[in-house]
Amino acid sequence: MRTLITGAQGQLGKDVVLHCTEAGDEVLGLSRAELDITDAVAVREAVHIAAPDTIINCAAWTAVDDCEADPDRANLVNANGVGFLVDAATAVGAHLVQVSTDYVFDGTKIGAYSESDQTNPQSAYGLSKLAGESAAGPDASVVRTSWVCSAHGGNMVETILRLAGNHPELSFVSDQRGNPTFTADLAPALRALAVDRHAGTIHITNSETVSWFEFAQAVLEATGQDPTRVSPIATSELMPPRPAPRPANSALSNDLFASLGYQPLRDFREALAEIAVAYS
Repeated sequence: MRTLITGAQGQLGKDVVLHCTEAGDEVLGLSRAELDITDAVAVREAVHIAAPDTIINCAAWTAVDDCEADPDRANLVNANGVGFLVDAATAVGAHLVQVSTDYVFDGTKIGAYSESDQTNPQSAYGLSKLAGESAAGPDASVVRTSWVCSAHGGNMVETILRLAGNHPELSFVSDQRGNPTFTADLAPALRALAVDRHAGTIHITNSETVSWFEFAQAVLEATGQDPTRVSPIATSELMPPRPAPRPANSALSNDLFASLGYQPLRDFREALAEIAVAYS
């Protein structure tokens, strides 16, 4: 399979490139510097030259608070760029895998969100990603995931450990819950959908739902540190307050993914234990 991966230098893109290469694909991984998906002409030319069987779009602007300050740029990257990829993919008969987010929901539901639940994004980032889902169209694989982490790049594991190295005590919110998802586990799932040319929206996360407070404790424990150094606080206690609202409940149900015969992703703690070595 010829696979074109955008955003190839991001934390997800790196693991998608690695997995697809190991799976035997002919891989073309393009960083943002090599392909800016907001440039329609560049996208069309790159896809025409590569003539891929599938495009896995890992390019996105995920700085949630920055998106809140610049919604036009958020839409340009997270929605318009997807539309350019769709046009180019259609021209060469490629299947698109588009990565989306739990932020398309408002977080008020009790229990995990299913694919059929009503979307209601509360932030500019969430709005732009929902627009990206629409731009992807009905034939693409639209994969909603959450709380993405990896062994490389800036992410919450790195942030928690950096803070732990500088402060004897930490505070993390206990009223925001979701599914930490590790890119090394997500990457094979994205490729599987590409191989099958799955059409439609599907949720894929590692299993077990926790709060950020519980996740921070798990990170410290996995790296041999004292998890009791972390204390719970409410989102309303954050100082300064975050510019963009966060969903209180980001839990995503993986029932559809499993019902289609795919192997559900493992407990996030297993993945965390594996990458903890890189941070220890």
